[in-house]
Amino acid sequence: MKTISKMSWMIVLVSFAFAFSFGPWGPAEAMAFAKPNAVFDVNKMGDMSDFDPNNPVIPTGDTIKIAIVASFSGPAALVGQIYFVSVQWAAHDINKRGGILVDGKKKLVEVIKADHMSKPDQAKKICERMVLQEKVHVLWGTNGSHLMKVINDVAEKYKTIAQCTAALSDELYDATNFNRYSFMSSFSTDQIGRGHAYYYGQVRKKEKKFYILCQDYLFGHQMADGFKHGLKLYYPDAKIVGEDYHKLFLTDFAPYLTKIKASGAEVIYTGDWIPDAANLLKQARQMGIKLPFAHIFLDEPNFLHEVGVEGTKGLVQLSQFGTENPTFKTPEQIKYYKTWNNLWKTKWQKPFNTRLYEHGTGNIGSYIQQTYWLLSVIERAKSTDPEKIIKVFEGDTYQFVNGKIIQMRPCDHKAIQDLHVWEFVPPEQQKASFNIPPYYWFKGTCSAGKIFTLPAEKVLPLMDRKLERCKGKNDWGK
Repeated sequence: MKTISKMSWMIVLVSFAFAFSFGPWGPAEAMAFAKPNAVFDVNKMGDMSDFDPNNPVIPTGDTIKIAIVASFSGPAALVGQIYFVSVQWAAHDINKRGGILVDGKKKLVEVIKADHMSKPDQAKKICERMVLQEKVHVLWGTNGSHLMKVINDVAEKYKTIAQCTAALSDELYDATNFNRYSFMSSFSTDQIGRGHAYYYGQVRKKEKKFYILCQDYLFGHQMADGFKHGLKLYYPDAKIVGEDYHKLFLTDFAPYLTKIKASGAEVIYTGDWIPDAANLLKQARQMGIKLPFAHIFLDEPNFLHEVGVEGTKGLVQLSQFGTENPTFKTPEQIKYYKTWNNLWKTKWQKPFNTRLYEHGTGNIGSYIQQTYWLLSVIERAKSTDPEKIIKVFEGDTYQFVNGKIIQMRPCDHKAIQDLHVWEFVPPEQQKASFNIPPYYWFKGTCSAGKIFTLPAEKVLPLMDRKLERCKGKNDWGK
């Protein structure tokens, strides 16, 4: 079995020393990136009026089986809940259309919950059960790169497709850990760090003093490494005035926040996800720290409403589900949004009737569209045979509902895409982004107003040129 070098029981701390060069956005690359092989078409959606995440319609028998390998219990159980409603939405839509023609037969999509309980040993057990007993075709995950590593190992051993939609560490796809059965359709830590640095150094050009506070495992350390890498490239005048790492599921951030308060920092940079994200922001505001956070996961609306409008001003989120303002550019995009939002308003009950699920955008929107991309690949492969899926997925381009185009780099299975930065503003300024009634995302908290595009060529995924498949390739994989 392949191993990660350090802290393998959690997620590994590694400093990348790979050769890294940015290829230009030349005519060939631009043309390839601009023309998707497949497009999400709102007008082809099935009747979603009966979609209810509390009472999901899940087919059985001879189906296309997707196992969501995630935390469905323990302190991160909310994450599994988010993943389930996202994947089940896409599956329900495809099933209402009649399924997908694979191997000469129309088949429906079956979604199966696989609880890894945030534990590596349990992740291995549940993945093997999914493959060997449930006969799943895809392992979809997950919250935790150490757990995604386990998923990928199982996928390789049993020649099963794995889709990495939410574990963000670049090391998962380096020369040591890459396997051809796993595809990273999400953004990654080095892209995120460079993206934030590009925004502060090349777009905003104001704050210069940053304090890094991240979770103490591979993801958190690589988030920090990516940001430091980005500052060297795009903002050499900036200064890191402090750097700390805390254990997962921490309840008392006071020692760290006290240091931040005394550091002279102008921005706090973090990769924290819930529940840590909520505790960090709420405790910072309670201690009188009004600094902006540069983040990716401090966006859960329920805890943002607890902090309120004043406490959420100036948050800066880097998103993989962004688009240029305004958000709604076509009647089809409005139709798609209202299909979700109307069900939230009229049908769904707890826990899916909270503000977290109101819009179906942001990270939830990304998980949904990544799943549609997977199902589109299977449809075009006309098979659940992993080799046929790999052939289509490598180098594929797909257009999301919001117009965003994403491309799978063939040599290391990492996603190339534009990223976007959202500046959080009060409700009366959110119209710049939310351009349909009521002209704001939320009334009780700040949310996206100004949106800035980070071009793909500035945030291309990190490539390990020690990986034999990538030797001689530029950062576009050409």
